[in-house]
Amino acid sequence: MTQEPQPKVLFSRKEINVAVKRLAKAITADYLGKHPVIISILKGSFVFTADLIRLLDFPLEVEFIRLSSYGKEKESSGKIDLIQGLHIPIKGREVLVVEDIVDTGRTLTYLLDYLRHMEPATLRLCALTDKPSRRQVPVKIDYLGFTVPNKFIVGYGIDWDEKYRHLPNICVIEEELSE
Repeated sequence: MTQEPQPKVLFSRKEINVAVKRLAKAITADYLGKHPVIISILKGSFVFTADLIRLLDFPLEVEFIRLSSYGKEKESSGKIDLIQGLHIPIKGREVLVVEDIVDTGRTLTYLLDYLRHMEPATLRLCALTDKPSRRQVPVKIDYLGFTVPNKFIVGYGIDWDEKYRHLPNICVIEEELSE
């Protein structure tokens, strides 16, 4: 049995807390008095979303959507599946999408196009991390926590094949993971 590599800390829990507070402050300035729908992309962004919304001091609704483009791989397959759609109408609503990582941009472009067809009043994106070196499709990020290198990251809700999601820090995996 091959031992799994130890993730190396890229951003500590303390650095993440500072970034989440900074993002919450900017989001509050833009959404105060607007009662937005916060759409959290499952599964990776649920920890970030939970921490973020606890710092937002205005009425909001939280909705979850689930997409898949990775499966068990460390690279996106390029095929995007909508596993769980929205359960509420967003037509005419202020909408903020919360994502864990913007990578190639293909998944978010798919999602944002899907949401635009539902005619929200506004549609913005808050991303915990951005990996611009891998971008294939342009994506406008309205609120960004961190820019990350072209390495596979895990922790703080972000996983690889359901592993490492529980880590309190954002870490990098530099070696191949065993099955």
